[in-house]
Amino acid sequence: MAEKITPRATDYSQWYIDIVINAKLADYSPVKGCMVIRPRGYALWENIQQVLDGMFKATGHSNAYFPLLIPESFLKKEAEHVVGFSPELAVVTIAGGEKLEEPLVIRPTSETIIWSMYKKWIQSYRDLPLLINQWANVLRWEKRTRLFLRTTEFLWQEGHTAHATSQEAQEETLKMLQVYKTFAEDYMALPVIDGEKTQSEKFAGAVKTYSIEAMMQDRKALQAGTSHNLGQNFAKAFDVTFQTKEGGLDHVWASSWGVSTRLIGALIMTHSDDKGLVIPPKLAPIEAVIVPIFRKETVAEVSDYAKSLASDLRAAGIKVETDLDETASSGWKFAEWEMVGVPVRIEAGPKDMQNNQAVLVRRDTGEKFYVAKVDVPAKVKELLALIQSNLYDKALQNRTEHTYLPDSWTDFTKLMEGDGGFAEAAWCGSAKCEAQVKEATKATIRNLPFALMDKPVDKPCLKCGQKGQHWAVWAKSY
Repeated sequence: MAEKITPRATDYSQWYIDIVINAKLADYSPVKGCMVIRPRGYALWENIQQVLDGMFKATGHSNAYFPLLIPESFLKKEAEHVVGFSPELAVVTIAGGEKLEEPLVIRPTSETIIWSMYKKWIQSYRDLPLLINQWANVLRWEKRTRLFLRTTEFLWQEGHTAHATSQEAQEETLKMLQVYKTFAEDYMALPVIDGEKTQSEKFAGAVKTYSIEAMMQDRKALQAGTSHNLGQNFAKAFDVTFQTKEGGLDHVWASSWGVSTRLIGALIMTHSDDKGLVIPPKLAPIEAVIVPIFRKETVAEVSDYAKSLASDLRAAGIKVETDLDETASSGWKFAEWEMVGVPVRIEAGPKDMQNNQAVLVRRDTGEKFYVAKVDVPAKVKELLALIQSNLYDKALQNRTEHTYLPDSWTDFTKLMEGDGGFAEAAWCGSAKCEAQVKEATKATIRNLPFALMDKPVDKPCLKCGQKGQHWAVWAKSY
């Protein structure tokens, strides 16, 4: 119930953990840094998977599966890649009671194992493009973990594509970034900023990395998805060549892109409140819950009335659950269903039965509506749409109100030392300035927003005062 939740204003980090645990989304594993995803959390992930998988297939991609174990030598073939991931690798050296001739790495990502297979599958331009996605688990030996946001093992999808030209690879990279943006905004009710990562922040082994960045309620940024143009780096590392239409020989061009169970963390931190979890209706495993209000002499009749309501809702295509527990009070059940974030609660007691009505309550605002029984399915659908749009609008308002245009380094440092937020500021393009800002304030360039790329850079660099070359969004992040 709500008293289990630490208020956001008291301790935002503990508030987040309290929601994850008490809404029964996940729990701590006996293996340090790992998590157990509980049925309610996994139901959310399944809904995320289902929507994204449909979007991937609609853009021509197919699912496949590649091994969990990768020969250590594969990672060493792409120098930047191995340097980027070395601190996070878990290595298997003994199997079957014997020392392995070559150590095997538990995949931190799958570029290397996939490109070793692409070498076998690609010979001609006729084999291209090759558009493959994988739903899998990966392992990165994180030192500081937090449920869903950063765990040693996590679930994700990783797309890996091969193309005949640089232009096709770039188009694919940007297309999939927009798929992520559409999903985040239309389904998660999560407004995001799409743009290009700096060279310092790009994926190890990529030519260019693009991201979508979201603001959480505590004004920190969370990277909600990335898409990478890999150029010919992995193709050259694994000597993946193809015969061109003109009869020549060239290395293929590539992209990769991915999102993970971190999206569940983003959803929690964007929409939830001190009563518990708030779920955007389009991703809710249960869209409405019926809570009968029992009196001893009318339990059977009210139960039947609630079941009839549930039947009407299911017939209308609404995912509904009926709480027929007679041992708990109505108030306790209201608080529990608020905790788990069901978008609409439907109350039905003896008086409602007599009046042939029900009481509908919005999870996001707490507003109540007295609705005739025959109109309940239509009203629930209306409320689900209103909740979805309201959650997006609230998240966008939070970002808008806490996005600043600092005029000086002093203004910027005060912002980052205080309540934080997003800072739109000019950057000279120097990795040195970028590193100095990070060291001094812990803020990083989240990306160089597409929306600001055509805006003239008429201010000096935030840090060094030299001529600004790019508009950047800076923030502390998860």
